[in-house]
Amino acid sequence: MRSDSSGTSSVAVIGGGAIGLMTAYQLSADGADVTVFDARDTGRGAAEVNAGWVCPSLSAPVPGPGMVGKSLKWMLHRDSPLYIRPSLRPDFLKFMFGMWRACNQPSQQGGFRAHLELARSTADAYQDYRADGLDFELSDKGLLLAYVDQRAFEDEQRNLDVAREFGRDPQVLVGDDVRVHEPLLSDAVRGGVFFPHEQYLDPVALMRSLHQRLVDRGVRLVEHCSVTGFRRRGERLTHVLTATEAHEFDDVVIAAGGWTPGLTRPLGYDVPIRPGKGYSIDTPPLSLRSSTDLSEAKVAVTPLGRNLRLAGTMEFGGLDEDLNQPRIDAILRAPATYFRDWQAPTGCTPKAGIRPMTPDGLPVIGRLGRFTNTYVCAGHAMMGITMGPASARAVADLVLHDRQPDFLAPFSPQRFTARARQRPLTSARTSNP
Repeated sequence: MRSDSSGTSSVAVIGGGAIGLMTAYQLSADGADVTVFDARDTGRGAAEVNAGWVCPSLSAPVPGPGMVGKSLKWMLHRDSPLYIRPSLRPDFLKFMFGMWRACNQPSQQGGFRAHLELARSTADAYQDYRADGLDFELSDKGLLLAYVDQRAFEDEQRNLDVAREFGRDPQVLVGDDVRVHEPLLSDAVRGGVFFPHEQYLDPVALMRSLHQRLVDRGVRLVEHCSVTGFRRRGERLTHVLTATEAHEFDDVVIAAGGWTPGLTRPLGYDVPIRPGKGYSIDTPPLSLRSSTDLSEAKVAVTPLGRNLRLAGTMEFGGLDEDLNQPRIDAILRAPATYFRDWQAPTGCTPKAGIRPMTPDGLPVIGRLGRFTNTYVCAGHAMMGITMGPASARAVADLVLHDRQPDFLAPFSPQRFTARARQRPLTSARTSNP
């Protein structure tokens, strides 16, 4: 951290998705002079194409026991919840090997606890957002996991200890008790688990409100402008380069989601974040009592005031937001098994967004390698809305005050970059969302 004569530190935030905007908001609130760079409009992609769930109780990392077998089975079906596009690229193989190594219960349980520790301040942060004038729908009606497979339901009941340990108070609903809780569920649903403290929000409204509040605070939003490289002096970055200008800053935060590796590699550090594409579809409203997870189908259902949002699937492929119709059709069909009288609507406009995935399922938060003024905050997978505000608070404290709480240790970039070879800094063109 370095500041000008007024005591204000100038900070560049590269990436204008949910994590980038939340980080810029917190830095600005804490007194920094902030500029956000984004290759398109801010708040796009996964920032607005998500279920809007604030759900620490579901923050167990993606890699876990049984994932390898399920992945191999799902890859045989075009409309499955998970698809991995095969590749022989060394970086892809290294990533998948890292994910395979993390597919065990101790790793997943440890990651789950780390996520729950990080997310402790999320609920308070969203209340602070609203108190500061951000206008977005935020509901505290809880989250229901609905199961049609008895074995899956029983497995979930055996995995609630960590959630209970962190005060999430899961309530097991067997048989018709689940229909008492949610009358719209069909008789095919065997039971459910209700988490009363989980929330959901309208991600589109949240992104628009964050954008406007940043403008009101005087944060510079440099949109439709890719970062092409950096300049450095010793172990400090001094300038962020675009096609037309070199911008000088005291500190740099890379929060570019799935595009993060393209920014860190020229700095000599390979942060292994890969894109996992997900979809959301807004349909006519449905009067559900809470957000609902169609557990076997891997479809999230959010009853927003303006519509019903369906979200799901995970495609490991490239950095594209192209639509896959079989997967969209599968999302629209899924509620028919779980809800009474569901008919898939027509005329809806699906959207896709890139979720930034890491091999161990944990985000990357902290100082980048040996750089003294460069930080990463990315790789939150499907949990950007859940862990974004807390991540932003932690990063702002690290950037502006050099304070790093113990709960950030599991997310350190050093777990991936400690052995990376420091390469000469280049100005090769990179891209950010």
